[in-house]
Amino acid sequence: MKKIALLILIILLISCKSSSNKVYNVTDFGAKGDSLTLNTKFIQKAIDKCSQNGGGKVIVNKGIYISGTILLKNNVTLHVSQDTKLVGSSNPQDYKSTDAFTDATGQERGNCLIGATDAANIGISGKGIIDGNGKAFLYKNIQQKIKELNIDKNEEKKFGRNRPFLIRFVRSNNINLTNINLRQPAAWTCHFYQSNTIKVDDISIYSHANHNNDGVDLDSSFDIKITNSKIDTGDDSICIKTTSPKPTYNVFVKNCELKSDWGAIKFGTESMGDFYNINIKDCKIYDTKGGGIKLLSVDGANINDITIDNIEMENVDMPIFIRLGERLRTYRNAEKQSVGSINNINIKNIRATTRSLDSSRVSSPSGIFITGTENHKIESVLLENIEITLPGSEKNLVLKPVEENEKEYPEFSFFKVLPAYGLYGRHIENLKLKNVKFNITASDIREEIILEDVTKKTTH
Repeated sequence: MKKIALLILIILLISCKSSSNKVYNVTDFGAKGDSLTLNTKFIQKAIDKCSQNGGGKVIVNKGIYISGTILLKNNVTLHVSQDTKLVGSSNPQDYKSTDAFTDATGQERGNCLIGATDAANIGISGKGIIDGNGKAFLYKNIQQKIKELNIDKNEEKKFGRNRPFLIRFVRSNNINLTNINLRQPAAWTCHFYQSNTIKVDDISIYSHANHNNDGVDLDSSFDIKITNSKIDTGDDSICIKTTSPKPTYNVFVKNCELKSDWGAIKFGTESMGDFYNINIKDCKIYDTKGGGIKLLSVDGANINDITIDNIEMENVDMPIFIRLGERLRTYRNAEKQSVGSINNINIKNIRATTRSLDSSRVSSPSGIFITGTENHKIESVLLENIEITLPGSEKNLVLKPVEENEKEYPEFSFFKVLPAYGLYGRHIENLKLKNVKFNITASDIREEIILEDVTKKTTH
């Protein structure tokens, strides 16, 4: 009996392995890589068949394939081969919404080119390109499309409003994105919402076609690794957020190159749920206009147990910005949260050079800005082995009191010129500074460090 049971087990294992290794070419289902055919239904048929048969790999190969929304199913990996493009349709009517919501800017979200909802063991691979065709969703191009399609005036306001993400996975698990080139979505590039066990490795993102062009957004998700990737975005590069009260936690980021026009490593702005046990290390940030490292709790998030280690920054606005605020915005009809907290933040081994005076969002720039509010202090921050080089101040610089802005959008540039060129900190319980150094290449009338309402300061 034992031998029979063992034989059955071996047969089942071989069968499962055989099913998971099956390959389905989309051309066998009617798809054409001629840059003209709308292939949505053909690619979806391949995915559905693959999943129904136990899983495997769906191949997009040799050509330019136009598509609207396609949804991955259990045990399916979409593989876009080298020298192949999967391109988003220019027609908004070709997209579907997966778990629609309204983001922090008040815009409807949910449409995507590639999506999944409540799926397991899914992925995207290959050395090809997935291009969101984001320029097609610019206002002027949408207006042209309305004329081409003769859209009814009553429907015109809805047409093209929900700009599609490139990739969006909702309540899914065991996700792998590897060796893929992601290009030019109309909104965010990769959005993981309430998902877990996520691996992102050796991907390349270039996202500058439209507005809100984030790179990777980790939203109320956990058990995530992002490694060996290059991300160049018009908005945040790697954004850890919570648009629901569920937390984002157990995140590991290593060996990534990041470039952004808004923020390279960002926690928030959407921050209803907590952020904890997050480790980011060995990364390079360059040519970034809106901040290198930004930790923002303004909607109730408790941010704790964060380690950011060994980060090089070159030509970067505001290398470190930490903000505890009282905006308390809600999403998805959730209840308003209480004001959050920021505790046990460890930022160490940072070498940064800021942008020049004429290219800084705030001129004259500062290196580090940490602020809670009068009623809610930041609890504990360690800055260790930090060296930041700055350009100094402008002539005839007029300093004004720094406003609290506790209920406003948390952006360092809204506070304008700070009274310290190195570190300005306020409303902090415990601040530890170990080997923190600021270099200026020209004179600066401001002080190097100013601390206000700091209960305990330790300097080494």
